[in-house]
Amino acid sequence: MKYLDEFQDPGLARRLLDEIRATVTRPWALMEVCGGQTHTIIRHGIDQLLPDSVELIHGPGCPVCVTPLEVIDKALEIAARPDVIFCSFGDMLRVPGSDRDLFQVRSHGGDVRVVYSPLDALKIAQQNPHRQVVFFGIGFETTAPPNAMTVHQARKLGIPNFSLLVSHVRVPPAIEAIMQSPSCRVQAFLAAGHVCSVMGIREYPELAERFRVPIVVTGFEPLDILEGIRRTVRQLERGEHTVENAYPRAVRPEGNPAAQAMLADVFEVTDRAWRGIGTIPASGWRLSERYRDYDAEYRFSVEGLTTREPAACRSGEVLQGLIKPHECEAFGTTCTPRTPLGATMVSSEGACAAYYLYRRLGTPPTPQEASPVA
Repeated sequence: MKYLDEFQDPGLARRLLDEIRATVTRPWALMEVCGGQTHTIIRHGIDQLLPDSVELIHGPGCPVCVTPLEVIDKALEIAARPDVIFCSFGDMLRVPGSDRDLFQVRSHGGDVRVVYSPLDALKIAQQNPHRQVVFFGIGFETTAPPNAMTVHQARKLGIPNFSLLVSHVRVPPAIEAIMQSPSCRVQAFLAAGHVCSVMGIREYPELAERFRVPIVVTGFEPLDILEGIRRTVRQLERGEHTVENAYPRAVRPEGNPAAQAMLADVFEVTDRAWRGIGTIPASGWRLSERYRDYDAEYRFSVEGLTTREPAACRSGEVLQGLIKPHECEAFGTTCTPRTPLGATMVSSEGACAAYYLYRRLGTPPTPQEASPVA
């Protein structure tokens, strides 16, 4: 299939790996921002095939993983109310809160439904005018526009029983926070192509210049990742720090103006807490004053919850790239996909889940698992 087979070609993968090996003369540490990229890297053994001097650090690019515990607890409290139909994508149902998850709320009688679009939740609100319908809106710049559009539609159509529990975050402030951390080892970034397809690349040149780090916009197939690494290493070896778009088939420099206009209409930038990291200034969105009546947090008065992460879970260190998942004492023992301590083991894009699924508790991959193509 076009853009699948073409970007998993073993011969081209070997050529890119040979170019990377021929270019590298010293150790470099690169961070892939997106959890989808992390899964491609681990699934295909790309990090095992790279020269030992090229280290890939897994960044906080999984939207489920960075949703703070207090927001999960707010979702659980709202979902347990008898007058509420709580709608969410399926990957949020097993994310642990302080003492339960959405599956457990549903097993105790809560009306929790899996939907495939926020518009599905809006339709449920139209069909159930005497009940409150809440959609759990999480994610980066990629998922924010459809959620904004749904709130816009609810207001336009006069559907008063729909609201959005918002936990949207923005990538550029996260990159800034990572670079300002005293423990930062990151020397370059592979930026998330789907985020840039919405927002463009205009926020990245200033970051690249200020922190003197190359930023290469990258896709999600094996050859996308290898090409992003090749370009990044080439810049590092030359002492350059610019923004390159290695994903032009999906990303335009200006992004998607229509999606950006919808975001500007419905949301406003705010400080946002990231699970395991803390609050990052101007790193998220909330509903603007014009749409505040559709804010579930405001509607159900759940603003004041306080939480504490499990002491045994080191997902915050994983999200910051300070440790690899298998270096956590709980990994693969008390923390597994069936009994997760944190969101990085639950999410389909979480680094811990990728290591568990593809590396089998940190053991070396088989030759088949280490292939750069599926």
